Amino acid sequence: MNPDTSKISSFFETEYPLNKNGLKELLDLFSIKKIKRNTEILTADKEEKQLRFLNKGIVREFYSSKNKETNINFYTEPQFITDLSSFIYDLNTKKHQEALTDVELLTIDKNSFRQILKKYECGKSFIDLSFQKLLKQKELFEYNRVTKSSEDLYNELLIYKPNWLLTIPQYHIASFLNITPETLSRIRKRIS
Repeated sequence: MNPDTSKISSFFETEYPLNKNGLKELLDLFSIKKIKRNTEILTADKEEKQLRFLNKGIVREFYSSKNKETNINFYTEPQFITDLSSFIYDLNTKKHQEALTDVELLTIDKNSFRQILKKYECGKSFIDLSFQKLLKQKELFEYNRVTKSSEDLYNELLIYKPNWLLTIPQYHIASFLNITPETLSRIRKRIS
């Protein structure tokens, strides 16, 4: 069965202008992977071996210690969800990812992806631009976590990520904001 590559194709055309032949060849290498709700997609201390594109569903990304999980991101729209540092530099990841709903992924293994990068120069721009975007997001996330109150962060979610508030369980949102569910409930009451 050929995967539906319309979303990933549109993503590349919008985010990363690649040469058309290289894009077609790359898309032909992706295979479809269906994951059930509550299944772990990425486990800490393991190396990323696939480039994964979220075609459908919701994924949470988190760090885990012995007694706490802290959400650091949610993926709710078509986009790459791979830990690029682990994938590109052959390092073990520190992150976990879990499917919050049934999920459909498009995947390509690392070796196939690297062969395409060698063949087409445009692949280098994809990696460079991806890392620039990732660093910018990480810097903004860290800055916001340090300088803004939980209420300010919640207000930003209302503005920039309203779909998170509609589709992601509130206890996960509380973890993302680094507050208790009870504190989140009080913030929501004050704002409404």
